[in-house]
Parts: sequence; C-alpha cells; structure tokens
Amino acid sequence: MAKILLIEDDTTFVELLRFFLTKHGHELLIKNDIKSGLSALNEDTFDLLLLDYRLPDGTSMEILNYKSERALTLPAIMMTTFNDVRIAVKAVRSGAFDYITKPVNPDELLMIINEALLEKKNIENLSSLQTLPDFIEGDSEEAQKIQEYSSLVGPTDMSVLIQGESGTGKEYAARLIHQKSNRAKNPFIAIDCGALSKDLAASELFGHVKGAFTGAIQDKKGQFEHASGGTLFLDEIGNLSYEVQVKLLRALQERTIQPLGSLKNIPVDVRIISATNEDLLNSIEKGDFREDLYHRINEFKIQVPALRDRGNDIDLFIEHFVKQSNTELNRNVKTVSTEVKEIFHRYEWPGNLRELKNVIKRMVLLSPGEKAELATLPEEMIAAVNDQPQKNTGSDIKAANEATEKKLIQQTLVKVKYNKSLAARLLNIDRKTLYLKMEKYGIE
Repeated sequence: MAKILLIEDDTTFVELLRFFLTKHGHELLIKNDIKSGLSALNEDTFDLLLLDYRLPDGTSMEILNYKSERALTLPAIMMTTFNDVRIAVKAVRSGAFDYITKPVNPDELLMIINEALLEKKNIENLSSLQTLPDFIEGDSEEAQKIQEYSSLVGPTDMSVLIQGESGTGKEYAARLIHQKSNRAKNPFIAIDCGALSKDLAASELFGHVKGAFTGAIQDKKGQFEHASGGTLFLDEIGNLSYEVQVKLLRALQERTIQPLGSLKNIPVDVRIISATNEDLLNSIEKGDFREDLYHRINEFKIQVPALRDRGNDIDLFIEHFVKQSNTELNRNVKTVSTEVKEIFHRYEWPGNLRELKNVIKRMVLLSPGEKAELATLPEEMIAAVNDQPQKNTGSDIKAANEATEKKLIQQTLVKVKYNKSLAARLLNIDRKTLYLKMEKYGIE
C-alpha cells in the first residue's frame, strides 16, 4: 500500500511496528539513526516517514530539515515518549504532518498514516492539475511554433536554451521537450538557480563528500547524478556564480562530475535544458556569464512569447484556468462578464501566465455564482487598464513618448519586483535618473 521509511532505535518497538504495518499491507525500510536514514532518503523514494524524535546521533528534526531543504513532498509522522507540546509545535512547524506520543495506539497510528497518505495523494493530484497545458495550448502562430520546435529538438540530445519573460511557461516548455525525447521515462529534475546560494550551488548540482565543508556530515549525491539518464532543467541559469559556471562547463564538456571534496570523477548522462529571462549576451559583455558556456547550452534556442503577444490565445487560457480553479476551490464559475473579458484583453500582463492564473484563482474564489463580475478583479489591475493612454486621440509626439516611457518604467519595475537598481540597469539609465522619472510620472 505504501513504502514507509521507519527511523527508530528501539528494536522491540520496531518489531511491533513491522508486524502491525506489514499486516496492513505497508512495506517498511528500517533504519536506527539519522545518518543511515539520510542515506536511505538519498538512495530511494518513499511514500511516508515515521520518525522517532530522539535518536542515537541527534534528533529527527535533522531529517525534517533535510526534507524541507530538498522540497520532498513525502509526509512525516513524529513519535516520542516525551509528551512535550513544544516538541510537537516545533515538529509541525518544521514540516511534520503530525505528532504522536508513545506508547503508540496502533489504531491511532494507522489513522494518522492513512490521513497523511491521503493528503499526499491530494497534493499529487493538485500538482497534476497544475501541470496541465498551461502554456502550449493555443491556436496562435507563436503557440504552434513552440510545438513544432519541441517536436523537432525533443528526440535529439541537443542542449536547449529557453528564453522568455518571467511567468511565460518556460518550465512547461522544458517538460514538453523532455516528454518528446528518448529520455521521457527517466527523471526530469528542475532546479531554480536563482534560489541556490553561492555556497551551496555546487553541492546541489554536483554533490559532496563527508567533510567537504562545515555541515557536510555525510556524502550527498548532486542533481546531476539524480538526473542521470534524464533531463536537468536549469531555470534562471544566469544567476549561477562564475565559479559554478566553470564546473558546469566542465561537466557538459567531459560528461563527468566531481563532487566537492572528492578526487573521483563520476560519469553522468544528462541532457541540459536551460532557461533565462535575462539577456545572456549582455551578461557576457559585462563579464557575468561565460561565453563558452553560453554556446554550450545554446545549441538550440526557443523564445517563449509574452502573454500579451499571443492574441486570442488568452481566451483559451481563461477557460482553462477557470476550470482548474473551480476544481481546486469547489466553485462553479461558468462565464466571465463582458467587462472582465475586456479588462483581460486590455491588460498588459507583466507577470504573464503566472499572473493570469493567480488573478483567475482569486476571481473564482470571490465569485459566489456562475458568473465572474468586475468586482472580483484586483483594483490595481483595473486602474492600470484605465490609466493606459488612449490610442489615436491626437498628434502630440512628446505626450505619446512620455506615456510610452512611463509604461515601460512601470512594466520594468513590476518585472523586477521594484528592485530599483536592477530596473535602472535594465532600462540603461542610472538610479538617480530612474528616481527623477518615477517622481515625474507619479510612480510609487
């Protein structure tokens, strides 16, 4: 029924759990300390964790922290003889599904296990909903081109660079390429390079051996090894440090990796798909990105269009996200008002598909009936549409240029989440000039 990793050092209690849980159809792998438990998590996949709180080499909070760092979705149930509410709260805050005290009531434990497995199933179902065609569905020329390119490059082992604004569906395009490849039955592992710290990026990609750095308490496989035979998707690759870029280039050229602190080269068979919302050529000119790595990851380029450039495809996305949100939120929205649809078509969508999905989810949540009305949309979205300059209303070139400049500054600020230094660099102006223009146009 479920594959459970049990980490418990009480051998008598282990045998009781083994008998009881196998009797109910579960498969158990048993470890008696943190070190062996972490090794098991590195080497295999499980449906559930059953953890004793106090173990010979520490507490199982280390297991929960590891689960959180690796974004593992498997639920964890904590067991302890110490009936301490503070431990319970700490465990739940650290990602435990539930907490049970010893002596364990078997029926209570079985109930909690079933609840945890049901929640895991619901999360997986929700994930499958979220990976429905959120991007490629569409009749526009741009959508058809993505499909065509994916079909052409998918069966090859060429490295693909996907470019596009944030929220346009670059990861979906990468998954589509993987699905159309000869590696489709093997792992697809996505890494957000922007979320990797400079110190841990090399370890996450290539792994490390015990003692390689402070906190490296055991050997760890990198994502290159986990993805071997499949596809490794490096999102926002431009955020990797120069040192990690050097290691990545070597891995791609030699098809081997060297874990941190190790002298051993490990062969890997990985297809690389990268994505960026930056102009990497500009980063190369600034010395922030290696030109040789750029050519290595850019054997084939796919440009993902912004939502505003996809014409009437937005109607298909509206319908899709409304259905998805109805399922997630138990609503029954069947149509959107004419006013809502007009706003959707006029709005610039700086956050692209991600923003559209979030706006529709909010709209569905606020709609008690079958029709979504204008009042369910965010006020700032309506204001942004109403503030758009009217087209063909005059011949004032200066006013038209200022309106365009204001709009560009607003879009750039939204894109970089109001990081003014980054916005100034993207706009190719200094920070002081940006502040003056923001004041001029009344941009908060």
